[in-house]
Amino acid sequence: METNGFRAVELRVEDGIAWLTLNRPDVRNAMNAEMREEILQVLDAAAVDAAIRCLVVTGAGKGFCTGADLSGGRSRTAEPPHPGATRMAMRQSTQRLVRALLELEKPVIAAVNGVAAGFGVHLALACDLIVASEDARFIEIFVRRGLAVDGGGAYLLPRRIGLARAKELVFLGDDLSATDAQRIGLINRCVPAGELEATVRGIAERIACGPTFALGLSKRLLNRSLDSDLESALAEEAFAQSLVVQSEDAKEGMKAFAEKRSPAFKGR
Repeated sequence: METNGFRAVELRVEDGIAWLTLNRPDVRNAMNAEMREEILQVLDAAAVDAAIRCLVVTGAGKGFCTGADLSGGRSRTAEPPHPGATRMAMRQSTQRLVRALLELEKPVIAAVNGVAAGFGVHLALACDLIVASEDARFIEIFVRRGLAVDGGGAYLLPRRIGLARAKELVFLGDDLSATDAQRIGLINRCVPAGELEATVRGIAERIACGPTFALGLSKRLLNRSLDSDLESALAEEAFAQSLVVQSEDAKEGMKAFAEKRSPAFKGR
């Protein structure tokens, strides 16, 4: 994958891991159209690049992502946009990005290095695993702006923490510390700030050395199970496994087991 030519993000690929850094630190990595489109380009390329077996999303500077960049927004006296225009804009912007992350058949880790607010929270939730530094905060900031929750939040939050806690975060808009986020199950791990990159690297390296073709299909099965009945889930599981058992990794895994050694997976 080409790792340069971006302005709002940085990308580097090392040992099968793509490190995608949101790179607008002066605005705490608030999401504008340029950043969104560059992230989507990275996701499209990663989906078909066999050299990328795990993706990490993090932020430059002191923030992970503070949501949509409103600095170029409408003035207070401007006429409100038509509801139809708002719906279409959302489908083409934040909702498209959430869908792309959920549908990427490769594991994605969010390394939350600072404040995640509004869509920044949902960007992290659309990733498969979330590791946050102790000084990170999570804020469902929409209520403070007089807005309804968006960017996939109404779908993602209850599936992580349950309906009651999701409503509390959305209705009150209080800051949630990384420690409390781990306690309620919003994130996977909370670590000291100085250990964030090393911790995420260790997890990403384990994943990148794994059977990533099988992991990609497992991700799909797990995501879809939340919206599926038992019969459909079992049918999809059987179909996915019928593909996986024919993979090089499955053959290697069985051979390594028989030979009592560690497998050398290639992601295919």
